[in-house]
Amino acid sequence: MKKLFVLLFAASAALSSLTASAQTWTADKSHSKLGFSITHMMVSDVEGSFKTFESTIVSSKPDFSDAVINLTADINSVNTEDEKRDGHLKSADFFDAEKYPKLTFKSTSIKKVAANKYKVNGQLTLHGVTKAVVLDAVLRGTTVNQAKKTVAGFKVTGTIKRADFALGTKYPNAMLSDEIALNANTEFVKD
Repeated sequence: MKKLFVLLFAASAALSSLTASAQTWTADKSHSKLGFSITHMMVSDVEGSFKTFESTIVSSKPDFSDAVINLTADINSVNTEDEKRDGHLKSADFFDAEKYPKLTFKSTSIKKVAANKYKVNGQLTLHGVTKAVVLDAVLRGTTVNQAKKTVAGFKVTGTIKRADFALGTKYPNAMLSDEIALNANTEFVKD
């Protein structure tokens, strides 16, 4: 019984130590962009972004190899620089923002594949559908900003399929590509 108590105490202390050393980083939205692009009529790419989003990274390692990433974006903030198109994207034909107002991503694992490159596995929920996705992330570095806060920069890319999330199902691939490219340039501030 005494050994069990000692083991439980040691495990609890180790867990407390890990939790205490974890750092939270919050997206600096004025220096970040959450974007996407899709091919239109097989000849041009239309780009867009979500203007309103929140994202955090929690990591106890300075190289972010144990990071947990959470992101939430407001679908009504979609912006493709064309009001009519943005309204159509918010409609039931695509995102159905009234019924599904949020996009969310939560990482499930992160694997360092090179000095500053990572594979990020996670669950993306969009249009009421949750799917596993794999994203590529590049840590561009860390520095101290003018406010004397430590910041980290990441470039994140990936591809999802429109069909997987039932987006714009009445539009054929010849009109809108099935593949949607995801691209984010983000700056996170250590809390």
